Amino acid sequence: MVGVLVTEGNAPERLGAATVILEHRKELSDTEVIWVDGGYSGQNFARVGRQICGAGVEVIKRINKAFEILPKRWVVERTFGWLNRYRRLSKDYETHVENSEAMIYGSLIRLMVRRFAV
Repeated sequence: MVGVLVTEGNAPERLGAATVILEHRKELSDTEVIWVDGGYSGQNFARVGRQICGAGVEVIKRINKAFEILPKRWVVERTFGWLNRYRRLSKDYETHVENSEAMIYGSLIRLMVRRFAV
């Protein structure tokens, strides 16, 4: 995971994604493609990705209304599933976004340590 940004519910997703890309542009300098879902489609967001870190933006679109596993997007959905196993992340209990970000980092660190220890 490159970075985490927790925002209020009414904040635009594209602005949050652009903020994460901008804050982590050094780590993303070798990135060639950023895969996003349909909420990030549009030429403006693609241009931001190219200008900030030089990566192209590829939108993974849903073709059917029925359930199907979408390429590359399942990685993100699986990570959200792992995060929902932790009680503090199953609901939005935190009053400050910094606490939510810390809980996400903490749960992912715990997940990685458990996998390395096996």
